[in-house]
Amino acid sequence: MNESDSERITSVLEKVGYRAASKESEADLIVLNMCSVRQSAVDRIYGRIKNFAKLKVRNPELKTILTGCILKSDLKKFENHFDYILPIKTLPFWQNLLKKEKFFYYPDSRSPEFCQKFDSNYLKIKPVCSNFSALIPISTGCNNFCSFCVVPYVRGPEICRPANEILNEVKNLIKRGFKEIWLLGQNVNSYKSELMAKEQNTDFVRLLKMINEIPGDFWIRFTSSHPKDFSDSLVETIAKCKKVTSYINLPVQSGDNIILKKMNRSYTAEKYKKLVKKTRDSFNKNREGLEKEVAISTDVIVGFPGETKKQFENTVKLFKEMKFDMAYIAEYSPRPQTTAFKLKDDVPKEEKERRKKILTEILKETALENNKKYVGKTVDVLTEENKNEFLFGKTRAYKTVRFKGPSTLIGKFVKVKIISALPWGLKGEIL
Repeated sequence: MNESDSERITSVLEKVGYRAASKESEADLIVLNMCSVRQSAVDRIYGRIKNFAKLKVRNPELKTILTGCILKSDLKKFENHFDYILPIKTLPFWQNLLKKEKFFYYPDSRSPEFCQKFDSNYLKIKPVCSNFSALIPISTGCNNFCSFCVVPYVRGPEICRPANEILNEVKNLIKRGFKEIWLLGQNVNSYKSELMAKEQNTDFVRLLKMINEIPGDFWIRFTSSHPKDFSDSLVETIAKCKKVTSYINLPVQSGDNIILKKMNRSYTAEKYKKLVKKTRDSFNKNREGLEKEVAISTDVIVGFPGETKKQFENTVKLFKEMKFDMAYIAEYSPRPQTTAFKLKDDVPKEEKERRKKILTEILKETALENNKKYVGKTVDVLTEENKNEFLFGKTRAYKTVRFKGPSTLIGKFVKVKIISALPWGLKGEIL
């Protein structure tokens, strides 16, 4: 989502006369698009601003902007280091705000006044898409209030874009030759919007079906999903829509029911396991070849306040049983304003690191086991980049493939035969 926001920031700045600088030392304006979801991201901002003083000595006219998903407690710490602090939703007004010498704006992103004035209008700005893969927010904000997460506070309440607006954006991108469409939202599967005044509301299932029917050779991906909104009809739609890729990110966060309740996740580990099984069964029924093997990734937090070693073992059991293709494993980080911030962060950092390592080792085994199924098979790969004399791309199941070939293949679909498997990727030969 932040990457998508950056594409819109680029669009606004280009319209007022800026162009991209090749390096910071040549810049007249530096924009840091920040995320307060984890403390580590906040800490990285401090590392960046240390260089600002030196840069301003070389260029006294240099201006700096801080934007993104930022907690108020973080904003006030940065006021002396930036010329402008602007919520991302104010982006349509930046042209006028940048005429001021300095400007700091700390609104309550959930207040009715702020929401009424700004809501999701900034998403109407046409982004500068730099390659063949398009990031399309279908909603912004969140109403789930997971106890560890700041997103509802920094992004505000969930607001969904009109379906027609999304469909028109996708159609235009496909006409321009884009090969991959990423539908984005803090919780994409809770999407609801009016398509037309006289028609029924459009939910995520219907939106997927309509995008799938758009003519063209392209893939559909989406992130992120909440298990509580992953309905039977959504499972069936994903499996039946052939342009929807065979990769699903389904955050579990914990394998222990007590911890899940403390996280305010509103499902049990048992329900999550049934959902994964149902998804895999549906792909096996409706897809052919390797696409029967839908790749499932997840997000998980280790060391949540009060998580005992026995409760962590339930997450270990879930990892072994689910055999994930990928997992994004985070050590719990206390975030102001969240409900969990009131709880004692009582799991030592060393123990969090130990737990993360255990899950990573299990993931290595299951990911390698899953990847070995591809050896000797031919897969479609969307070529993404040329690095160290190799091309790299992604399969429909979002597995990274390394192979030799000309750089002219970047941004194109190619057939690749897989010759070997690693935990985090595949090696292949172009056909």
